[in-house]
Amino acid sequence: MKRRIDLKTAAIIGGGVIGGGWAARFLLNGWDVRVFDPDPEAERKIGEVLDNARRSLPGLSDVPLPPEGSLSFHEDMAEAVQGAEWIQESVPERLDLKLKVYKGLQEACDPGAIIGSSTSGFKPSELQEGALRPEQIVVTHPFNPVYLLPLIELVPTDKNPSEMVERAQGFLKSVGFFPLHIKKEIDAHIADRFLEAVWREALWLVKDGIATTEEVDEAIRMGFGIRWAQMGLFETYRVAGGEAGMRHFMAQFGPALKWPWTKLMDVPEFTDELVDMIADQSDAQSGMHSIRELERIRDNNLVGMMRALKAQNYGAGAVLNQHDALLKPGALPTMEEADLSQPILTLSRAVPLDWTDYNGHMNEARYLEAFAAATDRFMEIIGCDADYIASGGSYFTAENHIRYVDEVHAGAKIQVRTQMLLGQGKKLHVFHSMYEGDKLLATGESFLLHVSLETRRPSSPSAQIEAAMARIAEAQAGLPYPEGAGAAIRKPA
Repeated sequence: MKRRIDLKTAAIIGGGVIGGGWAARFLLNGWDVRVFDPDPEAERKIGEVLDNARRSLPGLSDVPLPPEGSLSFHEDMAEAVQGAEWIQESVPERLDLKLKVYKGLQEACDPGAIIGSSTSGFKPSELQEGALRPEQIVVTHPFNPVYLLPLIELVPTDKNPSEMVERAQGFLKSVGFFPLHIKKEIDAHIADRFLEAVWREALWLVKDGIATTEEVDEAIRMGFGIRWAQMGLFETYRVAGGEAGMRHFMAQFGPALKWPWTKLMDVPEFTDELVDMIADQSDAQSGMHSIRELERIRDNNLVGMMRALKAQNYGAGAVLNQHDALLKPGALPTMEEADLSQPILTLSRAVPLDWTDYNGHMNEARYLEAFAAATDRFMEIIGCDADYIASGGSYFTAENHIRYVDEVHAGAKIQVRTQMLLGQGKKLHVFHSMYEGDKLLATGESFLLHVSLETRRPSSPSAQIEAAMARIAEAQAGLPYPEGAGAAIRKPA
């Protein structure tokens, strides 16, 4: 089933790590992407970023992303921005270069297009200086990897109309970002000011021989880094205050602010000796991995953590769930939309990184998870949805049987199609087939009984569910009994 999306076009000006990440985020969310970068290696570099993004980003969603947009590379910047609704500038951090780029952009682009800058340090008022249309330019500062991390610091000025800011927020949310609207501009925005403070202190700790680069990293990732990932700073400290809350925490730890714990106002001199020390320690810490390997390790960890947050609907996980809600309509057919004479599409998604095991393919338990989700969807189609379950009836699984036919790897786009073998009275017998394209990957067979949640005993379903099952049974009566069915569940007489 094809899903209708409103086609949009983004132009990426500057195709380095950040520009490539923007390209991947837009492209995998169904936008057409036009890239301008004079670097002769730009196409290769962006291609490698896309390889990682295709492997990891779709697995953050429990529904399929829109069909991938088209990607094109252009030697002329004016040509690249033609028809673009969003233009993302990610050129090097030189104000004179950025202002020159904006001049060329605004001479060629649609006056209604949004021009976002990935700058980590410049204020939007500096970027708007001397611009043909200053109201068109805002800061949209991302975090690497752009295709996974949701935060975008959206920084406008009073020259940007509120309608334009709202439109920018809408575009960013539509591709799964969390646009943090910073209402007062400041050098380096918000997040990088924290990073700068931590970076300065880390440099002093290494320079003074207190810690190595590895020990600094261990202090972060084994402790407060995990807490910050899901609660941030202030909420973490609120919890630390115990039942008395934030006021107690401030009273207890406030005096420590007067103690000379940090050297945040000073910066160690960047001597060759300090640079060599840090570079050597970093090589000893991580030199056994290539950059591409480190990127994949990073992506694996981020996806696992963000999917865990998703289950709790907290932090970045809440943003992922909101994005899924935008993608869900039309992802799977309803009873009225489906061709009931054929097995019904009940699951369509990418395989997440955290579904794979030590062999590099999908873990056995995840097949059951996928087929269970397909069963849940089939139940919804026949009317056993959340409202029905809340009213006191549901289906309980009595037996499952799974056949593993072929390997499934991370990033694979899988679909499950479901044939109803029996749907009558208390009994529901379904057969699921999992595919990647035309390749059969696995089959799952489930036998379920309708149960009263009050008595916890088998009971007859509602008349509406009975009618829905009868309708599907009549439509699928001409289908052959599927190969592999009945291996553990006997064919009904």
